[in-house]
Amino acid sequence: MKLAEQVAIVTGASRGIGRATALALAAEGATVYAAARSAKPLETLAAEAVQRELTGRIVPAQTDVAKKQEIEALVERTVAETERLDILVNNAGITRDTLMMSMADEQFDEVIAVNLRAIFIATRAASKYMVRARHGRIVNIASVSGIAGNAGQSNYAASKAGVIGFSKSVAKELARRNITVNVVAPGFVISDMTDVLPDKLKESVKDIIPARRFGKTEEIAAAVVFLASPGAEYINGHVLVVDGGLAM
Repeated sequence: MKLAEQVAIVTGASRGIGRATALALAAEGATVYAAARSAKPLETLAAEAVQRELTGRIVPAQTDVAKKQEIEALVERTVAETERLDILVNNAGITRDTLMMSMADEQFDEVIAVNLRAIFIATRAASKYMVRARHGRIVNIASVSGIAGNAGQSNYAASKAGVIGFSKSVAKELARRNITVNVVAPGFVISDMTDVLPDKLKESVKDIIPARRFGKTEEIAAAVVFLASPGAEYINGHVLVVDGGLAM
C-alpha cells in the first residue's frame, strides 16, 4: 500500500489508460476521484473496485475537462470532501485524425482544448492546494507522437508535445515545494482508439515495435503509480516512454 490515505484525481477514467490507472492507484490504497464525461462507466468502475476488494476506493466524478468551471469544481470538491489532494493524473485526451492539409480549424482547436489546455487548468487548480501542503505528484499522459510526430496527427502530436514542454516548465516552478511533475508517454496500447484500426495496419505497426506487440493499459498504469509513489520522489520533469522500444 504505497499510497495509503492519499487522494488522487484521474481524468479520462472511464476507459483505457485512465480506467486502469484509477484501479491501480486504488489498489495501492489511494482514494481516487475518477473523472469523465459519462457517469455510468464511472459508477461501474467504482463498483469494480469494491468487488475486487481494493484497499482504496474510487469516487465517480462526472466532469467535462473541456469546460474550465467543471475542472475547477472537481478539484474543489475533492479537497472539500477529503481535505487533501496528493496526486493528479491528467489523462483525458481525444483524437481528430486527418492530414494537415485537410484539417479544419475546429479539429485542431478541439484537440488542443482537451489534450493541453485542460491539463493547464487542472494543474493550476490542483497545485494551489499542493503548494500549501508542500507535497504533490502530478503525472501527465503524453504520447510518443509528441516526441516523434505522426502523419495524420499534427493536432494530436502538437498537443502531446505541448504537454511535455508544459510539464518540464511546471516541474521547475514547483520543485521547491516538494511537488514533482512527470510525463508518461505511451506508444501503441490496446484500447478503444487502437481497436478501430484495420487489422493489416495493426500488424504493420507491430512489425516496427521491437517488442512486437501493443502495450497493455495496466503497463501504462504501473508507470503512473511508480511516478506517484514515494520511490519516485527524486524524479522530476522526466518523460517516461512506455512503448516497447518504438521510439528508440
